Amino acid sequence: MLATLAIGSATPPVLAQNFPITPGQRATAEQVAQAGVPLSELAPDAPEQYTVKRGDTLWDISGLFLKRPWRWPELWGMNMQEVRNPHRIYPGQQLILERMGDRARLRMARSEAASAEQALMPTDTVRVSPRTRIELLADASIPALRTHLIEPFLAEPVIVDELTLQQAPRIVAASESRVLITRGDRAYARGASTAPLTQKVAGRSDEYRVFRNAKPLHDPLTRAILGYEAQYLGKASLVRGESTEMVSNAKGEQEKIVVPATIDIVLAKEEMRVGDRLVPEPPRQFQSYVPHAPVKRMEGSIVSIYGDAVSVAGQNQVVVLNKGVADGMEAGHVLAILKDGERRIDRSQAGEQTPMKLPDERNGLLMVFRTFEKLSYALILEINDTVKVGDRVSNPR
Repeated sequence: MLATLAIGSATPPVLAQNFPITPGQRATAEQVAQAGVPLSELAPDAPEQYTVKRGDTLWDISGLFLKRPWRWPELWGMNMQEVRNPHRIYPGQQLILERMGDRARLRMARSEAASAEQALMPTDTVRVSPRTRIELLADASIPALRTHLIEPFLAEPVIVDELTLQQAPRIVAASESRVLITRGDRAYARGASTAPLTQKVAGRSDEYRVFRNAKPLHDPLTRAILGYEAQYLGKASLVRGESTEMVSNAKGEQEKIVVPATIDIVLAKEEMRVGDRLVPEPPRQFQSYVPHAPVKRMEGSIVSIYGDAVSVAGQNQVVVLNKGVADGMEAGHVLAILKDGERRIDRSQAGEQTPMKLPDERNGLLMVFRTFEKLSYALILEINDTVKVGDRVSNPR
């Protein structure tokens, strides 16, 4: 019997996420489960054993044992019998690396308590009695990545087309004739003429994100506009919907007048002003950020670095790529960052000055975590040098 207890808690339980495993990932793991991993694929300093600790990620552990961390299905395949789901690895579990000939396998050490319990069990008769096991409501398994680096960007930046943002509801006034609006302030907003900002209806939230005019994102080669990135300012809550009233004008005649919707600013990353736009808060999505290499050839470029006045990016920063869903890009794709080789003049031989370009070198790795039609957001996971707009990305080797 398995019982989950919640004592003195008024909040609903937080259930463990059921991350999907694709058929391709399972097939790779099953193949490795039968043959093991070649020793040539192991990291040079792969430990003989490792105890999982709090703060670890699947990416960290894969990189500890394998040369290429994104090939986590192979790590899983080294021990499919004991690790039925690679997303369910917990702090305190001990992983042991076993080398057999030119292959290696990974197994999970059994605890002394479990071994002792099994030794005491009779071999002829098994008596089963009810037991109660208390589990924490929160999922304690280690994540694929440090998701706190990604989650803010699931709500902040947004790629839209210019028309969508122009037709979004807008702030039209602030209370007490304020010019700048911040957290705790009350403001007033109107929707488009065809879609007034009304009170809550079925299927729609009263929470909104506030954005400023979007900037165009250009392809670095063709200069074509791939989309518009709106600047995230904060969040607002709808208090009263937009309406109309009949009032008397100076001539004593009745006329219809607009009463804008009332909103309260509940979060302000930057100060807001009249003209800023409101976009409905999307439902919270729980995604599986499982790193994996693209199946087909993927070539792209970095078109933008997220953040005001940022010209170069480093580790754990977010960049925008010029490839999206239309190009086959998906969340979890790991790509290599390529640094263009320098252009130099060959003066090694007297009287010769031949222009040349040094080979492109891999500068690090990034992982796509949010995709749009023609653009994607990616997190820089590893880096050797700074990254700039125009740097290329491609399949990792």
